[in-house]
Amino acid sequence: MEKTFKSSAINYGLYLGAALSLITITIWFVNINLMANIWLGIGLLLAVIAFGVVSTAKSKSIMEGFLTFKEAFSSYFITVAVGIIISQVVSFILFSIVDPDAAKQIQQITIDSTVNMMEGFGAPAESIAEAVEKIENTDQFSVVNVLKSTAWSLIFQAVIGLIVALIMKKNNPDAE
Repeated sequence: MEKTFKSSAINYGLYLGAALSLITITIWFVNINLMANIWLGIGLLLAVIAFGVVSTAKSKSIMEGFLTFKEAFSSYFITVAVGIIISQVVSFILFSIVDPDAAKQIQQITIDSTVNMMEGFGAPAESIAEAVEKIENTDQFSVVNVLKSTAWSLIFQAVIGLIVALIMKKNNPDAE
């Protein structure tokens, strides 16, 4: 039975990866300015969490209503890891190989939105200049930065996964 819940989690991860990739490609095609939209980022984060929760609930159903903490965490984490990795690979290919000019455009959009946000908070000009310089000197879509971003995303999702697993676990009293 363990194989079944893991294969279900992988399937949900594939769906998540496809959805995130499709959204990225659509944004690239329709309006690249959305890449720096904070609300879209929050929405995508919530979608990733929702896929993980649904996957965990499905696993609990597959396991006849009982799911150990380890199984619940595994179901969540496998789903989000597969989805995030697929999405990151697609983004890397799109912005490093297919259209590197779009990466430069995203960098400029990020600079503009950072400056606007920092000015809105009344940040000193030196802080704004420092932040702009840091963004200008960073290639967001380099292999190293994509790997770092993926690692931080997975660490964050692991923490969320631990919380979801605590909530969703239900031990089988007959197995104890």
